[in-house]
Amino acid sequence: MDGLTEPIVEPDTEGMAMSGRKGRKPGKTLRRWIWRGIMACVVLAMIPVVLTFLYLPSFVHPISTLMMKDLVTFSGYDRRWVPLEDVAPVMVHSVMMSEDGQFCSHYGIDLGELNAVIDDAMAGEPTRGASTIPMQTVKNLYLWHGRSLLRKVIELPLAVYFDLVMPKHRIMEIYLNIAEWGPNIYGVEAASQHYFGKPAKELNRRQAALLAVTLPNPAIRNPARPSAGMRRLASVIERRAARAGDYVGCVD
Repeated sequence: MDGLTEPIVEPDTEGMAMSGRKGRKPGKTLRRWIWRGIMACVVLAMIPVVLTFLYLPSFVHPISTLMMKDLVTFSGYDRRWVPLEDVAPVMVHSVMMSEDGQFCSHYGIDLGELNAVIDDAMAGEPTRGASTIPMQTVKNLYLWHGRSLLRKVIELPLAVYFDLVMPKHRIMEIYLNIAEWGPNIYGVEAASQHYFGKPAKELNRRQAALLAVTLPNPAIRNPARPSAGMRRLASVIERRAARAGDYVGCVD
């Protein structure tokens, strides 16, 4: 019987596994990577959605992406959080009249200003900024800086969502506490102390207007040593802030 016994042949599992890997369809691998990319985008999109709710309480003091960069690069920054009630009303009014005059009436996007910018672009004219305070706030909190069409596409719906969830008073409070006012200087309190040696609640009309017109380009504008152009702009903002009236009612 022993001579009739057939040898037992073990299956070549390694060869079968390699054969299976070789036979895997490229389309299936591509679909898997696409799915992973979609899921990664969904996770990234959910970050600002969740953080916006976390930033609702007044005791939460968010930091901006620029502040995170300063931390990562060990350059540090100066930011002293203050509630909106501890900021001079004229400072709040000046920023609104300089940055977003329709802040109290729009829903994150100033459609009139945005349409005007689009019309100018279509006509081949130089474009100007149409960013609202909610748009600038979500950019500072969640996105990167620099001119980018992709960033704008992301920024618009985020601004609408942010304005829908967050009260106007809180939006202004966050914006004034994360806005960049110079190299490594963030927030109105740090800016007021740095440039004028006083707390933000003691700013006068002229100082408030000079700080407001610094915001579009804090890298080269210095409110303590304003250029002639800055002084002219500050005079315009000073007059607008004095006549703001109902335009600023949502934060008073």
